Amino acid sequence: MRVLYYNWVDYLDDENRGGGVSQYQRNVLRQLDKDEAVEAVFLSAGISYDLRHRPPRWERSRHGPAQDRHRRYEIVNSGVLSPAHFSFGNTAQVDDAKTLDCFYDFIEATGPYDVVHFNNLEGVPARVLELKSRWPQTRVIFSLHNYYPFCPQVNLWHQERETCTDFNGGQKCGQCLPNAHKERQLRLAHALAYRLKSAGVHPQSRLFQLLYQPSIRLGRRLSMALRAVKQLGSKSVPQRPGKQAKLIAAHSRFASRRTAMVGLINDQCDKVLAVSDFTAGIARRYGVREELLETSYIGTSLAACFDETKPRPLVAQADGVLSIGYLGYMRRDKGFFFLLEALQSLPAPLAKRIRLVVAAGRGDAQTMAQLSQLGQNLAGLDYHDGYSHDDLPQILSQIDLGVIPVLWYDNLPQVAIEMHANHIPLLTSDLGGAQELSNCPEMVFKAGDIDSFQARLQALLAGEIDMGAYWAGARVPTSMADHLTALMQVYTPEADRPNT
Repeated sequence: MRVLYYNWVDYLDDENRGGGVSQYQRNVLRQLDKDEAVEAVFLSAGISYDLRHRPPRWERSRHGPAQDRHRRYEIVNSGVLSPAHFSFGNTAQVDDAKTLDCFYDFIEATGPYDVVHFNNLEGVPARVLELKSRWPQTRVIFSLHNYYPFCPQVNLWHQERETCTDFNGGQKCGQCLPNAHKERQLRLAHALAYRLKSAGVHPQSRLFQLLYQPSIRLGRRLSMALRAVKQLGSKSVPQRPGKQAKLIAAHSRFASRRTAMVGLINDQCDKVLAVSDFTAGIARRYGVREELLETSYIGTSLAACFDETKPRPLVAQADGVLSIGYLGYMRRDKGFFFLLEALQSLPAPLAKRIRLVVAAGRGDAQTMAQLSQLGQNLAGLDYHDGYSHDDLPQILSQIDLGVIPVLWYDNLPQVAIEMHANHIPLLTSDLGGAQELSNCPEMVFKAGDIDSFQARLQALLAGEIDMGAYWAGARVPTSMADHLTALMQVYTPEADRPNT
């Protein structure tokens, strides 16, 4: 069996982009390497460009680690920039003839494939799903790791401040990230990075930072200045007669985008894999056909830890201090700033029973000062400036309780799976799929509600939650071997499956 995997960024990306999806892709390919009957190829697009404007082409990855070079390819000069917000609102996200031709040429030259599995559609026009028109025997599988088909911001997170529950026919999309990015500047920045990396300059090197970062900062400042001027002008100058018509057209474009993407998924995909029941529910709400949807909890390389570890008492220390852990990103949609605020407002006696462990890349000076101040009010603070998988055992050994305080419809955070696999109980918001790991309503609080969060924390400290029942009802983590067995079932046409 030959399988082509697609994601917008290389799973061995030197800049460590792609988050949990990249980690998942690494795990899948590592597991597949154990099966001689399967050959896996990987393609990415949307982040590599030439300095001069040239048509799309495909090539073997010329940068990044030497590992797996035989199967890592990318489309250079895609008409769709990645990640999604870099091409926010661009109609090329649905259709771009030259990029589509390049994608088909890649399959023609390197295929045929029994399966093409899209872990994302960012970076290519969604019409690539129509590949069955040329290769009718190929199975087309699409995994929903985010909400890109329904939301050009991918996470249904309006204006970087609130969950989006209704896009009002595309009107809210037009007011979400207008002019936040200039594609010409971003394409140039991508091109500079591609040229430097292809020349062997590592993204973490001082030379790369000296050459690349100033161009990024300049582009961002120019973009922000243009946006500020436009916003100021819109407040002080009456709208021109044609202005409203342009806004209506923009709103219609976003509505058409959603309709087109859902239509392509429904018409072209053999199966749509949602990484949680929560995600499947969102997809169903936005029109993905019920018979296509299947919940497929992603496998984790840490699944064996569930058998090797045991639940620990939540308050293990004699002084009754509970160590809670937040791992991931210092982002508002992830609930990081909500968590800081909720802990900062704890009554002093309660705060002194909480120790906070944070493993996340360093934020700006104001954020770090806020975190430091919070640490002085708590029983303690242990900060890790990001982490790798090699660091996880040491970090997780310090944590009694994981907190997943997301404010958006987080599909199923990889970090939640990792903590759960190590028998660290999770206190989660009611948004997203993390709550499905425990299936324990007593460990769920209303997203963004400080009182609700604090009430659950107090109940934990008072011993009011039966942790025996928590673990008795918890979902056993899916191993990569079991996950691949399930994937192979999906990859095999129904007529060819045993016992069918």
